[in-house]
Amino acid sequence: MQPHRTVIYQVDPYLFRDSTGHGWGTLDGIAEKLDYLQWLGVSHLWLLPFFRSAGRDGGYDVLDHCAIDPRLGDEASFARLVRAARERGIGIIVELVMQHTSELHPWFQAARAGDAEMQGRYIWTDAPAAIGPAPMFPPVQPGVWSWDPFVRRYYRHMFYAHEPDLECGNPAVRREMGRIMAHWLDRGACGFRIDAVPYMVERACLAVPEEGGRWLLNELSRHVAGRLDEPVLIGEADVPAAEYGNYVAGGRLSHLLDFHLNNHLFLALAREDAGEITRTLAEYGDTALATTRIAWLRNNDELDLEQLTPDERGEVMDRFAPEPWMRIYGRGIRRRLAPMLDGDRDALAMAHALLLSLGQVPVLRYGDEIGLGDDLDLPERNAVRVPMQWHAGAGAGFCDHPAHAWRRPQRDGRFGYAHCNVAAQRGQPSLLEDVRALLQVRRDLPALSAAPQACAFAPSQLLALRFAGSDQDVVALVNLSARPLRLERQALGTGDFALARHVRCADDTVEIGGYGYGWYLRDQAPASDGST
Repeated sequence: MQPHRTVIYQVDPYLFRDSTGHGWGTLDGIAEKLDYLQWLGVSHLWLLPFFRSAGRDGGYDVLDHCAIDPRLGDEASFARLVRAARERGIGIIVELVMQHTSELHPWFQAARAGDAEMQGRYIWTDAPAAIGPAPMFPPVQPGVWSWDPFVRRYYRHMFYAHEPDLECGNPAVRREMGRIMAHWLDRGACGFRIDAVPYMVERACLAVPEEGGRWLLNELSRHVAGRLDEPVLIGEADVPAAEYGNYVAGGRLSHLLDFHLNNHLFLALAREDAGEITRTLAEYGDTALATTRIAWLRNNDELDLEQLTPDERGEVMDRFAPEPWMRIYGRGIRRRLAPMLDGDRDALAMAHALLLSLGQVPVLRYGDEIGLGDDLDLPERNAVRVPMQWHAGAGAGFCDHPAHAWRRPQRDGRFGYAHCNVAAQRGQPSLLEDVRALLQVRRDLPALSAAPQACAFAPSQLLALRFAGSDQDVVALVNLSARPLRLERQALGTGDFALARHVRCADDTVEIGGYGYGWYLRDQAPASDGST
């Protein structure tokens, strides 16, 4: 995937569009909106879990990895979605949850019934160690071991107690992983996003210590190699940046979600200091790995800030989640992007320009392109899991029978669907059109797939990155603050802006207004351009 031509759009199938009126989003509902996604500039559609599940964790508590939740549709619905997406040049990325199952999964039920072979597919102990892994969801889930009264042993669950962990080093479990991947590849998926990769690797390492257990990733990669022209295998691994190469090198994952940069991006926004981003990019060093990283602003969960120091985390929370109920698990923020930035169109457009100026493959969370809000009355991470808003009519276009909707779109306030919706913004000066313009112009700037170099001429509030491609030389400029700034035109070299917002050019100077941004296409580099 070339970063400048790739846009991954993350969709929660339950919350995007209900085509039946029964109140739940559907796969056919997503298919109805493919023309919109094509118009926006999306190249890949990342579907969050749509499998049969116990329904207690947004589809991540899986009962059958190869069966579609009947509320969402069936095999024919998925086939229609894949076919219609292909006709529009959009690939389907399937979320794989293979680190755990629901406690109601047939395997775990058989284990509880005394099947020793099935028990071997999960992780058990007679007595948990006094010191062990920290719980993922404190204080909601206070520990990672729970007593099972049937087996009379403790089972591990890195997530919720109703989601027992699989023993990923077990050959039978690994064969099932391959079967699941083959199932969705046979049905037209172009790749996968794999959940909770480090926990899978950890168990593989205990089974076979070679390569720190990352041989498991080579094994998963072989399941897609040869079946796809450009296999997509994205890993979720919130690990130190120094370890990223271990996950993508040697035929393992094709891409890795970049939590390290995501954390420092929000620290940069909180401080209005682009140095947090340029220093982070400089740490990566190996330019060969640059295009394997995936950047995003917000996702389906809390904004997890674990890769910041406690003081840095406090700065971000004070800026973007000033009230206790906006925070969660002692480490994160349970807000969507638009409320975090006070619904300011200029700031939101700037944030998207920033995302698209990093030289990485970007992920857009559904609704962020229109400034969709959150619902802090919903528990835990569900605050960011709200229905898409298509128009100002009843039900916001999510469900044509709003009384049946399992989760109601926001009606009131600045993020209510009367004001915040696709129809109101399309074709009008709006955040949606700002984001679309960025995506459209970016496709014609292949230099934005090159490894970026920081420009020394930039003041602290300005992100200035040079992308020197084989046929293009582009400088990305993004003002992280509401304060205007001025640059000497000479520092940019001769050329012109391929795209600019809140930018004014004079003979000798360039003024970048508050939250302004632009991609400057240079005719040639100046004698000393200041890149480092």
